[in-house]
Amino acid sequence: MTDGIKASILFVDDEKNILSSLSRVVRDMNLNVYTADNAEEGLRILAENTIDVVVSDKNMPGMNGLEFLQKVADSWPETVRMMLTAYTEVDDVITAINSGKIWSYMRKPWENKELKLCIQQALQFSEILAERSLLRHTLQQVESKRKRNFMRFIGQSTPMQFVYDAIENCAPSHASVFITGPSGSGKELAAEALHKLSPRKEKPFICLNCAAIPSELMESEIFGHVKGAFSGAVSNRDGAASEANEGTLFLDELGEMDIGLQAKILRFIQTGTFQKVGSNKVEKVDIRFVSATNRNPFDAISEGRLREDLYYRLNVISLNLPPLKERDGDASQMAQYFLNRFSDLEQKVFVGLSSEAEKLINNYDWPGNVRQLQNTIHSAVVMSEGPLLTEHNIARQLQLPEQKINELLSTKTTIPDYLAQPQQPVTESNDISLDSASVNGTEGVRSLAEVERAAIEHAIAACNDNVVKAASLLEVSPSTLYRKMQQWQD
Repeated sequence: MTDGIKASILFVDDEKNILSSLSRVVRDMNLNVYTADNAEEGLRILAENTIDVVVSDKNMPGMNGLEFLQKVADSWPETVRMMLTAYTEVDDVITAINSGKIWSYMRKPWENKELKLCIQQALQFSEILAERSLLRHTLQQVESKRKRNFMRFIGQSTPMQFVYDAIENCAPSHASVFITGPSGSGKELAAEALHKLSPRKEKPFICLNCAAIPSELMESEIFGHVKGAFSGAVSNRDGAASEANEGTLFLDELGEMDIGLQAKILRFIQTGTFQKVGSNKVEKVDIRFVSATNRNPFDAISEGRLREDLYYRLNVISLNLPPLKERDGDASQMAQYFLNRFSDLEQKVFVGLSSEAEKLINNYDWPGNVRQLQNTIHSAVVMSEGPLLTEHNIARQLQLPEQKINELLSTKTTIPDYLAQPQQPVTESNDISLDSASVNGTEGVRSLAEVERAAIEHAIAACNDNVVKAASLLEVSPSTLYRKMQQWQD
């Protein structure tokens, strides 16, 4: 037990001399010892105290030991339950073990040394149960806070949980946000989410892609122009600065903007004022700036593509979007969403992804990120008949050679030999009491990590490698299983 906290044990027997003997056996074990001479008294003690281990006689007047321990199992399942029984009663006890009512038993009369060892093992098992309960509770808390989807984002991976939290935290602020991340990772979605969660949500959200507009037109696109300002300016026109007043202006791919124009943008940000092209009138606006680039901003600065002072003016809050390959499990979830969407759009019937298609999608690097995945699924829907989208449909659109396909599908989940067969029931020859040599020693005892892995692998195999179904069976999120599987490969 944890240092400074005593474990507690309860002995239940209708013979007071046996209760005294049992108490003497454990008197040097630093335990809180409780005794009861009937089952009803034992239940009262359990209701009023935290008991780690219960040792009960089998035959008692009124409620017998089996009935008593069944009630303990129902009400206090994490209390380790043991039974004292005569040689002639072993069959009933083995049935109780196999039904989960008790953990182990000791035959009467007992050897003090063996009884003491059995209680020590029960206390160790109680610690494991307590740790497992704490872990389960912690996981439940984490999972309860985990966002399955967020705004227009799809995915519940751990890296994206940090992104969602960051967006929620900084959205109410007026501070400028600088978003980094590879192309196709969702930077515009992040900017839109920042706007929709901000106090400016009822005002305009204006997106300006600096890479898509010719440099000679960019100043007009941002600030607008007056009639006759340049050839083709046949009327006055508002730019993004005017349109975004009291709202949000998103400058996407900022590193592609002409370096000379960046000086005017810097002044605009500092003062909140600007002049339309060809006008002497100074206009003032209230704008929140969100910027993004798929380049490393420091590389862009060193290459002379991004002004350092502009970067630091815009980078009050940093937000980084991870590439899709780091968003464990999100790819297949997105693929299913896109499959449903494009099946409706193209008027085709697809019921889902094959398990091998999911594996390929989750193992592929997706250099083009979400945008590439979306286009791949759309193309596969158009070029396939269904009703199941297979790994071959996906691989064909990605133009993957056979060797690469096999490599992506090569990770197989195997079933350990001891899980391939049904669990062997306890018999008198293989029981888990101290009369069995398998319990007295530590041989065969596996770590919690090994047990956890075995359970996960067994569930995945039982679901024909469908990780999503296995996660549902285990009552955890798919990303939890993908994360565990990735850890095993590392």
